[in-house]
Amino acid sequence: MTWFIIAGIMEQKPRIVNQIKLNFSLVWPELSLKSWRTHLYNQYFVTRKVRETWRRKLLLLWIVGWIVFSLSLLWYMNSTQVEKRRETLGNMCDERARMLQDQFNVSMNHLQALAILVSTFHHSKNPSAIDQATFARYAERTAFERPLTSGVAYAVKVLHSEREQFERMQGWTIKKMYSSKKSTARDQGDGGSTEVTPQEISPVAYEYAPVIFAQDAYKHVVSLDMLSGHEDRENILRAREVGKGVLTAPFPLVKSNRLGVILTYAVYKSELPSNATPNERIEAAIGYLGGIFDIEALVDKLLHQLACKQSISVNVYDTTNGQIRMYGSNQTGRGMSHISALNFGDPSRKHEMHCRFTQKPPLPWLAITTSFGTLVIAFLIGYIFSATVTRIAKVEDDYHQMMELKKRAEAADVAKSQFLATVSHEIRTPMNGVLGMLQMLMDTELDVTQQDYVRTAQASGKALVSLINTVLDQAKIESGKLELEAVPFNLRSLLDDTLSLFSGKAQEKGLELAVYVSDQVPETLVGDPGRIRQIITNFMGNSIKFTERGHIYLTVHLVDEAASLWEVETETDPQSRTNNTLSGYAVASRKRSWENFSIFQHGSNPFDRPYVSSSSDQITLIISVEDTGVGIPYEAQSRIFTPFMQVGPSIARIHGGTGIGLSISKCLVGLMKGEIGFASRPQIGSTFTFTAVLTRNRSNSTSSEYKPTEFYGMNALIVDHRAVRAQVTSYHLRRLGIKSELTTNLSQFLSKPSLNMVLIDKETWSLEAITWSNFASMFTSSTIPKLFILANPTLKNNSPSFQDVNLNIILKPLRASMLQVSLQRALFGGGDKGNCRNGVAGNLSLGSLLQGKRILVVDDNSVNLRVAAGALKKYGAEVTTADSGKRAIEFLKPPHTFDACFMDIQMPEMDGFEATRRIRGMEAVLNDRIKRDEVCREINGKVIQNWHIPILAMTADVIQATHEECLKSGMDGYVSKPFEGEQLYREVARFFKPNTKLS
Repeated sequence: MTWFIIAGIMEQKPRIVNQIKLNFSLVWPELSLKSWRTHLYNQYFVTRKVRETWRRKLLLLWIVGWIVFSLSLLWYMNSTQVEKRRETLGNMCDERARMLQDQFNVSMNHLQALAILVSTFHHSKNPSAIDQATFARYAERTAFERPLTSGVAYAVKVLHSEREQFERMQGWTIKKMYSSKKSTARDQGDGGSTEVTPQEISPVAYEYAPVIFAQDAYKHVVSLDMLSGHEDRENILRAREVGKGVLTAPFPLVKSNRLGVILTYAVYKSELPSNATPNERIEAAIGYLGGIFDIEALVDKLLHQLACKQSISVNVYDTTNGQIRMYGSNQTGRGMSHISALNFGDPSRKHEMHCRFTQKPPLPWLAITTSFGTLVIAFLIGYIFSATVTRIAKVEDDYHQMMELKKRAEAADVAKSQFLATVSHEIRTPMNGVLGMLQMLMDTELDVTQQDYVRTAQASGKALVSLINTVLDQAKIESGKLELEAVPFNLRSLLDDTLSLFSGKAQEKGLELAVYVSDQVPETLVGDPGRIRQIITNFMGNSIKFTERGHIYLTVHLVDEAASLWEVETETDPQSRTNNTLSGYAVASRKRSWENFSIFQHGSNPFDRPYVSSSSDQITLIISVEDTGVGIPYEAQSRIFTPFMQVGPSIARIHGGTGIGLSISKCLVGLMKGEIGFASRPQIGSTFTFTAVLTRNRSNSTSSEYKPTEFYGMNALIVDHRAVRAQVTSYHLRRLGIKSELTTNLSQFLSKPSLNMVLIDKETWSLEAITWSNFASMFTSSTIPKLFILANPTLKNNSPSFQDVNLNIILKPLRASMLQVSLQRALFGGGDKGNCRNGVAGNLSLGSLLQGKRILVVDDNSVNLRVAAGALKKYGAEVTTADSGKRAIEFLKPPHTFDACFMDIQMPEMDGFEATRRIRGMEAVLNDRIKRDEVCREINGKVIQNWHIPILAMTADVIQATHEECLKSGMDGYVSKPFEGEQLYREVARFFKPNTKLS
C-alpha cells in the first residue's frame, strides 16, 4: 500500500507541469512552432555545458561556504566551552573562599566567647574564679571548638602606678617581649628548641599588658608584656579602639614551618554601647585575648572537604602591604585563573584567594565533532542534491508506471468489494431459505431421529453463515471500511438475548450461565448493539468450547466502579474460592485482565483517574466474561489476538473455528475507543475484559426496558450460600420491580410479615436438607410466602424433596422475561406450576407485542417469503406477501391498514430502495394534505397525525454502504439474511408499544 500513498502525492505533478505550460503560453503567445523548437534546442542542448559549469560552481561554492561555516562553528563552540570552564573555576574558587571565611569566623566567635568568659569570671569576681591552671585546663578541653587555633593567651591591662602592687600579687615581674638576641617568646611557644636568653624586665612605661593566662603550650609567655612587641602593640591598640578582632601580618610558625596570624580581642570592664568613641573604648579596656591561627592547616582542611574530579590549585595571599603568600606553591602557571576576595573580619587587612586548574584543559571534542559532522552532513546534502538532479528522469518513468499500477489496484479493490457483496448476497439468500425452512420443519411433529437430523443441518447452516460473517468482517477490517452504528439500545435485553443463544449448549455441558449488570449502567445507551453482541458472543462461544465444568459469568460495570469490583482476589485466597465465585471453582483474576489498560495507569487510586464524568453524555463500560475452563497455556498467550492463530494444532480439529474471532473483537473494541485484555491460568480458567465508550440516551423517544407493574411493592427473600449467585438473582428481581434481601440462613428472616416470595438455590436447599413441610412449619398458614427453587437444568430435580406439588422450580440461566412468566404463573395463576424452560417466556412476550399486527413482507424469492411469513405468524402477526416493489407500492399506498413492512432490496423491475422512496413520497403528500386539513385525520377508525409506516430492509449485503443507502432511501432499519424469527421480532418491535396498536 506504500506506493498508493506515493502515487497520491505525485498526482500533483501533472497539475504543476500544466500550470507552467499555461504561464509560458501567456508570456509568449506569439511564438511559432519553429521558435518553440529553437527555444527547446537552446534550452536543453546548446546550454547544457553552461548549466553543467554553473552546477559545478554552485557545488564548489556550497563546499567552501560550509567549510567556513564549520570553522566558525568550531570557534564559537570552543569559546563557549572555555567560558563555561572559566565560570566553573570562578564558582569553585568563590565556594572555597566563602567556606574558608565561614570556618575562620566560627573560630573567631569561640575566641570572643572565651574573652567574655574571662571578663565574667576573672574581672567580675572578687576574688577571681580563674587562675593559670584553670585557664590552661579549660583552653585544652575546649580546643575542639577552635580546631584552627594553635594556642590562646590572655594579657591584662596594668598602669605604671599599679605595676608594683600587680607584680607583688602575681609573684613575678613584668618582662620585655624581645630579648637582646631578638628572639621572641612567641617563637619559643611555638615549639622552638633553640636556646634563647632570658627575657629582660620590661622598661618603665605608662601602660603594660602582661600575660597572666595561657595554654600549657604557651605558659612560658606568662609575665611577658605584649605592648613591648611592635606588631603585638599595634594589634592591641587597634583592637581596643575598634572593639573588634584584629589580625597581624602573616608570620612563620617555628614548629610547623607554616604561616599564621594572631587574632586579638579587647576585654572591657563593662558592656559598651555600639556607638562608643575610641577614647571610651580605650578607657574601658581591661585586658586582651589573643589566638594564633594556622592558615595553612585551615586551607588544607577546606580543600580536603571539597575534593572533586576537577581539582584546582589554591593560593591565599595577604595583600595589605604588597603580596604575601600565606598558602600555596610559588609556581604561577599561565593558564586560566580566578581571584576571590577574602574577608576575615579585620577591615584593615586585605586577603585574596587565587585559583587555577591543576590539569590542562581537554580538547574541545564536542566542538570538533559537531563542526566536522556538520561539514559531513553538508557534503552529503550536496551529493544527494546532485544525485537527485540526475535521477529526475528515472523518477518520471517510475511515476507513470506507478500511476498505471494505482489504477489497476483501484480496479482490483472495486472488484473485490463487488465480489464480496455478490458472494454475500448469493450465499445468504439460499441460506435464508434453508435455515428458515429447517426452523419451520422443527415446529412440526417429528420423531427423535428426525429432530436430531434437523438440528444438525440447522447447526451446520448457522456455522456456515457465521464463517461468512467472520470472513466479511476480516475483509472490512483489512480495507478500513468497517464502521460502527450509533443507535439507541437496551443493554440488559441484549445480554439476555445473548445468554439465550448459549443456554442449550451450557445445559448439555452442565455449566452455569449468569449475567450481571450494575445498577449504575443506564438502561438505554447509544452505540452499535450488533458489534457489542458480536464481541460478547465471541467471548462466550470460546468459553463454552473450552469449559467442561463450573460456570461462565458475564458482568458489566461502569469503569468508575473498578475500585470495588474485585476487592477479594479469589485466586490467592484458597478459603474464598468456593464462596466468592458463581460455582465455587477458582477463576483467573479479573483485575489482571484490565490492570494494563491505559485508563488505569494514571495513579494508584482508581477514583483519581481521568474517567468520564457521570454528568457527561459519554460513559465507559467495562465488560468481563469469566469461565472455569482449561485456560490458555502461558506460551500461547502472547499470540492470542493474532489472526488465524490458535493455541495448538489440535484445537481446530477438536473444537473447530477459524482463529480470527478474537482478532476481530480487538479491532471492534478499538473502534469503540476501548481496550481489550485477558487473564488466564491453565486448568483454572480465563477472564476476558474489554472497555467501550458509549453515549447516554438523552432522547425520550426510545422506551427503556419494559417492567411489569404487577410486581411493584413485592418483597422477596433470596437464600443462597454463594454471595455472587445471590447478587445475580437480586439483579433480575430488581428489573421486575421486586425488592429483595439476601441471606444464607432462612431462619433469620422468619419474622418478616411482608414477605411475598422466597427464592432458594437448589444447592443451598439440598445442603440444608429443607423440605416443603419444614418450610411451611416456619410460617403461619396465612403468611406462607411462595417458594421458588432456582435449579440448574443439569441437576436432577427428581429427588424426593422436589416431588412436592407446592414447589415452583425456575430453571437457570435467569433472564427477566423468563423470570417474569414464572412468577406470574405461580403468583397469579394462568399456567401449570413447574418448570419454565428456556425460550417459553420469550415467545409469550413476543407474541403479545405482535398479536393482531398487519405486516407486509416483500421479496421476489418465494422461499424467503414463506420463511419470513411463517416466522412472523408464530408471534401472532397477520402477514401479507408481495413479490415485487410495484406490488408493495400498491399495498402501501395510503391510506392502508398495515403496521409495518419488511422489504427486500434486490428485486427485478424495481428494487427496494426505489420502492421505499416512492412510498415515502406518497406519505409526504398525504401528511401535507393532513396538515392543511384537506383530508380527514380519522382513517380506518384511527386518528392519524403523521403517516409513516416502518419499512425494514431484508438484505443479504452486509457492507456498510448498503446500510447507509437504506437510511438514505427512507428505511427505518434492516435485517441481514439469513434471519430468524426473533431477529425479525426485535427489529419490528421497536415501533410497537405493549398492548397497543400502531397509530
